[in-house]
Amino acid sequence: MLKEFKSFIASEKLFAPEDRILLAISGGIDSVVMSELFHRGGYSFGIAHCNFGLRGKESDADEGFVEQLAKETKVPFFCKRFLTAKESKEKKISIQMAARELRYQWFEELLVKEKYSSIATAHHLDDQVETFFINLLRNTGIAGFHGILPKQGNIIRPLLFSYRDNIEAFARKHKLAFREDSSNAETKYLRNKIRHEIIPVFRELNPVFPQILSETILRMRETETIFRNSIEEAQKKIIRNDKTGTHILIGDLKQLTPIDIYAFELLFPYGFNEAVIRDILHSSDDASGKIFYSSTHRLIKNREELILNPLTSKKESSLKNAEISIPENKKEIRKPIHLSFIKATAGKTFSIDPSREVANLDLRKIMFPLILRRWKKGDSFYPFGMNKKKKLSNYFIDIKLSIPEKENTWLLCSGLHILWIVGHRIDHRFRVTSQTKEVLQVRWLK
Repeated sequence: MLKEFKSFIASEKLFAPEDRILLAISGGIDSVVMSELFHRGGYSFGIAHCNFGLRGKESDADEGFVEQLAKETKVPFFCKRFLTAKESKEKKISIQMAARELRYQWFEELLVKEKYSSIATAHHLDDQVETFFINLLRNTGIAGFHGILPKQGNIIRPLLFSYRDNIEAFARKHKLAFREDSSNAETKYLRNKIRHEIIPVFRELNPVFPQILSETILRMRETETIFRNSIEEAQKKIIRNDKTGTHILIGDLKQLTPIDIYAFELLFPYGFNEAVIRDILHSSDDASGKIFYSSTHRLIKNREELILNPLTSKKESSLKNAEISIPENKKEIRKPIHLSFIKATAGKTFSIDPSREVANLDLRKIMFPLILRRWKKGDSFYPFGMNKKKKLSNYFIDIKLSIPEKENTWLLCSGLHILWIVGHRIDHRFRVTSQTKEVLQVRWLK
């Protein structure tokens, strides 16, 4: 088994011989065998153990066992105790998810602090089969069918060449001591239910079912590479990113065949599930303004395109909805946008900057403090060059602003009057004329 172990590490390029590897050791048979193979292989490694405090004295006994294992192999030992149940309750996530998040966050910290190159977990081919069924139930798309990868970032799985039977045989042959986790026998957890109740039925139908499925998963992984290349080419052609968000042209999306598969793969990374994606596709011919939400993003149907934006945090949202008061003596503000304020005397030496990023205003017509705010329903102004009032909603339509662009537009106001739609147009009533004595020049510094 040691020869296969070394061969797998080399063929999958999991790490270089001189790298220091941190092993995630629970004390169970799989991780103990992994530790033994690293020891026999002469690799440089340390042992990390997580005590999740979920099984009382049994958890503490696991910790003591792994610490002794590290001493016997004369390698560094790292251990951390977690309040897993508390974390699960506070974040409103499952115990398993809480344990996973706590574990990998600590591993990342250890890698940096102790200068290890990778963290090794003891996943094997039976785990691969179980994960396939879990992903099948969770509808993760084709990405879920490639199973557990031998290497993902700085996480490596050097036992992913072996089945549990071979691992158990190795442990028996070398008389390795290990800990039995009593929770592994419980079927209340999805993985255990699949392990103890689902897979045995398939084994009964075909004794070599795990091997057959493992080979199928490998072929699907290779097929996924071709599939991913096609998705990436589509992304390059139809997705455009700018400061207003991620834009997908509906006409280009409809040219893709089969559209449902492409739409799922393009939108799933933004948190949209299959049902919502189906609704998005069915609404593509509807009028602008329809909005869809995932847990992380918002998608807007805007004319002939779909626009994606991350959901803002409460802090960002409160800032966007705030009304910023700007006193008369203020020369500059930096939040929520960067504006400078300069007073000048009108006359032959004064030059009007025609840039859209600059507002030239008649100072004597302005009442302080100025207010910087977002636009509201019912807002109106007199566009520069016009003596007629216009609703901002109609003005935005005229200049073809998308919904995100409207939401990100700021208004500089004096009392109830809009002085400047920042970056667009000033109000005609506050323009600089031949009668103007003093000018307030406001510059938007992007």
